[in-house]
Amino acid sequence: MTEIRTTTAGSLPRTQALLEANAARPFADDGFTLQSTSEYEELIGAAVADVVERQRRAGITQPGDGEFGKASSSPVDYGAWWGYSFQRVNGLSLTEVNAFNEPPRRSVPGEVVLTSFLDRRDRQEFADAYADREAGIGTGRTATAFPTTTAPISYRGQDAVAADIAHLRGALREGEEGFLTAIAPGSAARVRNEYYPSDEAHIDAWADALREEYRAIIDAGLTLQLDDPSLAENWDQINPEPTVAEYQDFTRIRVEAINRAIEGLPKEQIRLHLCWGSWHGPHSTDIEVRHILPVVLQAKVGSISFEAANARHEHEWAHWADAAAQGLIPDDLVLVPGVVGHSTNLIEHPDLVAQRIARYTDIVGADRVIASTDCGLGGRVHPDIAWAKLEALGEGARRAARPGAVIG
Repeated sequence: MTEIRTTTAGSLPRTQALLEANAARPFADDGFTLQSTSEYEELIGAAVADVVERQRRAGITQPGDGEFGKASSSPVDYGAWWGYSFQRVNGLSLTEVNAFNEPPRRSVPGEVVLTSFLDRRDRQEFADAYADREAGIGTGRTATAFPTTTAPISYRGQDAVAADIAHLRGALREGEEGFLTAIAPGSAARVRNEYYPSDEAHIDAWADALREEYRAIIDAGLTLQLDDPSLAENWDQINPEPTVAEYQDFTRIRVEAINRAIEGLPKEQIRLHLCWGSWHGPHSTDIEVRHILPVVLQAKVGSISFEAANARHEHEWAHWADAAAQGLIPDDLVLVPGVVGHSTNLIEHPDLVAQRIARYTDIVGADRVIASTDCGLGGRVHPDIAWAKLEALGEGARRAARPGAVIG
């Protein structure tokens, strides 16, 4: 029997104690850097040990720290994966205008720019639904305010990433693989820029700074997951809709920044997470994966994690098969498809999970597939549902690995 490895996309539900402890942390004078204490770090360490053990029991073979080192103070939080980076670089400050309240920006042919988050095309098309807080679309609360780049970006998160590493390594068994997430340069650079002369220069500055975090994780013997939803999600944040060719050029800059930041690092320890944003919205304006694969597959990483379970993107396994047939998928690339979703409260049946896994093992072989979640489950679904989904993932992987299994 060939084992199907399993993992998650990173975020897992925080305990109530963690949420309350984060909410109680004071801010530094800058207004967005959360202060830490030895007692708080002890709480994180114990929580990481517990979440790693729970992953094992659910059947996850490559566990993470649940992103517990990334501050979240609300049961619904779509931004912890990003907001943590504000704590780890110099060059940011709070200004009256930020990425969420800035005025809309319009793209023109030959000049593609991101508009404001509130001017996204999906949000405009379903304005009444997004405005209805009872609908639960795109609602939530982040732990920190969003700052602006107002000075040179440089890394200052050495102690924070060291703590993340220590907490996870302390929870892993000897020989057990583990991973930590870190934001990719292109996604990090979506904070408002008032210092650098161009978007490209801003992205490059983030790439240079974040490389230190990436190297620390890899040097600790862990897998580095680069979170870069912007590669697919930016399409919805360009108004009006650009041509596919324009978007590919726009995205290529972000992929080149990844390659710049990881140059010389062992790609077998680097996983790129690609998604269309984890908020619970219609996602009617998501770009199809076939349009971005030619660019995304230029990233010099060992594996790619992507959404493959939700109703908007599940059918795209066929596009991955087409890409393989065209020789676009490197022979050593590992696919990490999401086979349980973050966007529904329904618990996937293990047979459905096994079917989803089989679509990808048929493309590249079982040794080059790691079954995962679409996106982070923490802050997206109720904790009880999240853990039931992980159990379905573990059982589905076992069923998919059975020789000659007929999955109906």
